[in-house]
Amino acid sequence: MQSLFKNIALVSRQNTPTIAEPIKRLAQMLAGQGARVLIETESAIEHGLDTFDRVERADIGKVADLAIVLGGDGTMLGVARLVAPYRTPLIGVNQGRLGFMTDLPLDEMERRVGEILAGAFVPEERILLETSVRRDGNEIAQALAFNDVVFSRGSTGSMIEFEVFIDRQFVYSQRSDGLIVSTPTGSTAYALASGGPIMHPSLPAIALVPICPQSLSNRPIVVNDTCEVEFLLTRAHDARVYFDNQSDCELREEDRVLIRRYRNTLRILHPVGYDYYDTLRVKLHWGTRLH
Repeated sequence: MQSLFKNIALVSRQNTPTIAEPIKRLAQMLAGQGARVLIETESAIEHGLDTFDRVERADIGKVADLAIVLGGDGTMLGVARLVAPYRTPLIGVNQGRLGFMTDLPLDEMERRVGEILAGAFVPEERILLETSVRRDGNEIAQALAFNDVVFSRGSTGSMIEFEVFIDRQFVYSQRSDGLIVSTPTGSTAYALASGGPIMHPSLPAIALVPICPQSLSNRPIVVNDTCEVEFLLTRAHDARVYFDNQSDCELREEDRVLIRRYRNTLRILHPVGYDYYDTLRVKLHWGTRLH
C-alpha cells in the first residue's frame, strides 16, 4: 500500500527511553510502505536510529509532507509552532499523560497510522496566535503560540497591573496574578485550570482568562478570532509573557503586547471515528450516558 505522504518526519519526546522501540517499529513500517522516513536529529541520536535520514527540528516543515509526534501534548506544541508556517500536517501518538492532541493510542499505532496514510482520516484545522512585544515603539520579540499566551507575575510574588484593549477599544484594567489569552486548543490547558471555558477546537474564537484577579467581578471573556488583543503593562516589579510555556520574554512597565490570529492554521489528522467529546469524557472523567 502506497502512502499519500512521501516524506514523513518522526519526532519523539526527549529523555524517554520507552519510546525507542515504538519509534523504530513505526519508522520501519513507513519505510516498508515506500515513504522516505526522516528522524528528528535529537530523537535519532537518543534512540540510535542510524539507518534513516535525519532532519533538524526547525527544518521539519521545510522538507516533510507529514510529521508524526510520539510523546505528549508538550512535544506536540513545540513541533506545531515550527511546522505551522509550512502547513505541514501533524499526527500525534500518545506517549504522555493527558494527551488531548496526541490522540492515537500506542498499542494501535501501526494500524491507525497505516489507515491515515491510506487516506482514512479526519482532518482538523486549529488556529494559532502570533504575538509582538513592543517597547518604546519598537518590536523586541515575536512568537507563535498554539495553546496560549500567558502574562504572569514573576518571582517577587507581587500582582501585576495592566490594561486590555480589543481592536484598540479599551476593555478593562486589572490587578491580578496575570492573564491567559487562549486558543480553543489551549482552552483545556492552563485556561481551564484558571476557570476558563472549554471551547471546541473548530470555534473561531480567543478566550481571555484572568489568573487570580483581585476583583471578583473579573471573569473570562471570549472574542472572535478576527480581533486584535492588546495588553499594556502599567505596573509590575517583575513580569513575563510566556508562549505555550516553552519560551518567554521579560516585560517592563509600559510594554505593549499585540496578539492576533496567525495567518495559517495547523492541520491535525485524526483517525476515522475521532470524537472530540469522547476525548473530553475520557480525559476529564465525565460521566457516561445513563441510558
